Amino acid sequence: MRTDWLDSFRQALDEAPGSLPFFFRDDDAGWEDERLFELLDVFADYKVPIDLAVIPKSISRDAAACLRKRLEESPASISVHQHGYAHANHEQTGRKCEFGDSRSREDQRTDIAAGKALLAELLGPFTDSIFTPPWNRCTASTATCLEQEGFTLLSRDITAPRFNAPKLMELPVSIDWFGHRKNVRLTPNEIGESLSKAVSSQAPVGVMLHHALIDDDERRRLSELLELLSSHSRVRCRLMRDLVPSSERKATS
Repeated sequence: MRTDWLDSFRQALDEAPGSLPFFFRDDDAGWEDERLFELLDVFADYKVPIDLAVIPKSISRDAAACLRKRLEESPASISVHQHGYAHANHEQTGRKCEFGDSRSREDQRTDIAAGKALLAELLGPFTDSIFTPPWNRCTASTATCLEQEGFTLLSRDITAPRFNAPKLMELPVSIDWFGHRKNVRLTPNEIGESLSKAVSSQAPVGVMLHHALIDDDERRRLSELLELLSSHSRVRCRLMRDLVPSSERKATS
């Protein structure tokens, strides 16, 4: 399968000097369960691993049980971690944020701890010590709380300034599958160009998905990308935890 929108990306991969790590982070597990499991099937078809950012307050016990079964069957292909607490906006003005400037450190830590405990109850030892804040936004106070709660990895958008948190590594996503430019959704060609530019950085390339928005057309296009990545000799698709030095890994349970 060859498609024009991937041509520049394919060329960038062909010309890369060495192996390139890629990861996929799908946000908002807990919403639109049917589309979530359809997405997992697509990734399984191409044997590409995927990380799920799970909203603790949103995921049902039935969905968690189904997800836990998949985690037990394919621990090297699927990973889960905490996506905020309730995916609720607490800001009165400005951009949406669950862990923003309007919240005290104490309130933030309470929610982080409650979400961690809830995921431990629902998904047990499979939950990684990774935190993705809703809307990819949080504060330095959030980073401090995450360190105190034993998290070792924070994932946001690549444009977010890094925090000075020595015990908290950062692994940002560099491609937003549903990204916009000047309030207009990126075209497939623009996504392909973004992937090409990300390759040149030699840093892990992270692709952010939102399964709730993935319809049949999106799944087809995503399959085209997965086919290329799974078959290219320079690409190494990994789970997020596998991009962290083993000495830094720590279970949240």
